[in-house]
Amino acid sequence: MKLLFTDLDGTLLNNDSQVSPGTKAFLDEFLSGGNKLILSSGRPKDSILEVKNNAGLTQPGVILICSNGTQVYDCDSSQTIMEKRLPLSYVSYLQEQAEKYTVHIHTYRDDAIVSPFDDDEVKFYRRRIHLPLIVSENLVDALTTEPYKMLAISLNDFNKLEDFRRGIQEWAQGRIQTIYSNGIYLELFPYDAGKGNAVRFVCDYFGVPLSDAYAAGDADNDISMLEAAGCSIAMANASDNVKQFADVVTDLDNDHDGLADMMRKLI
Repeated sequence: MKLLFTDLDGTLLNNDSQVSPGTKAFLDEFLSGGNKLILSSGRPKDSILEVKNNAGLTQPGVILICSNGTQVYDCDSSQTIMEKRLPLSYVSYLQEQAEKYTVHIHTYRDDAIVSPFDDDEVKFYRRRIHLPLIVSENLVDALTTEPYKMLAISLNDFNKLEDFRRGIQEWAQGRIQTIYSNGIYLELFPYDAGKGNAVRFVCDYFGVPLSDAYAAGDADNDISMLEAAGCSIAMANASDNVKQFADVVTDLDNDHDGLADMMRKLI
C-alpha cells in the first residue's frame, strides 16, 4: 500500500481550484490499486470535503488532514481519528495581539468561520472557503469548543503581518506554530500539530512505513510534510524555499497535471 499526501491549492488543484480530468484519472487509478489518498490542507474539514465531493472522489481510501494537521478525518468511517485544538485562552491572547498590530484574525467553529468583522479580508478568504460566517466582536464568545486553528490575513501589507508574527514569537514558543501558507495568510495552530506530525500519525495508524509515503506541496506550511515522507515532491510552481526540501520537483506546474505526471513516473 502506498500513501499519497497532497496539498490542495497550488498542488492538487489547478488555478481554477479544481481537480482536472487528467489528475482525476490518475487518482482513480491510484485508489483502485488499494492505495490511500490523503488530502492535506490548511483548509477546515468541510472545505476539503467540498473539494473531494466536487472532484467525485467517492472511492474508499480517502483521508483528510485538515487545518494544517490539527485534525485527521477518515472519510470511510466518517470519524475524526486525531485532533489537536487551541486553548480558548490562546484565542483571546492572539485576538488581542492582532488588534494591537491592526491585523485581521479569525478562527473557526467546526462548521463555520468566526470573525470579529465581515471585513475585506474575510470576504476575500470566503471566495474559496465556502463556509458560513459568524461575526462576533469577541471571538471566544461565539465558540462552542476549542478551535483547531486561527488565521491572520493582510491583503496589502505583508510587513504588518510579519510584525505581528515577530511580536508574538517569544510567547509562541512551545505553544503554537506560526507558518505562512502564502504571502497573505499566516497560520496559527498548536505547536505539536502540523502536516508533518499528521503524516507520521497516519502512517502509524495504518501500519504503513514512511518509506511508502509520498508527499507533495508548494508552500511553507507543506515543508514539515515533505520532511516526514519517504519521497517528497515540490511543484514546479513552488517557492524556491520549498524546493530545497524536496527529493524531486515536478516538470509541470499545478495547472498542467504536474503532480499526476510525476507520480506516474515515480510509481
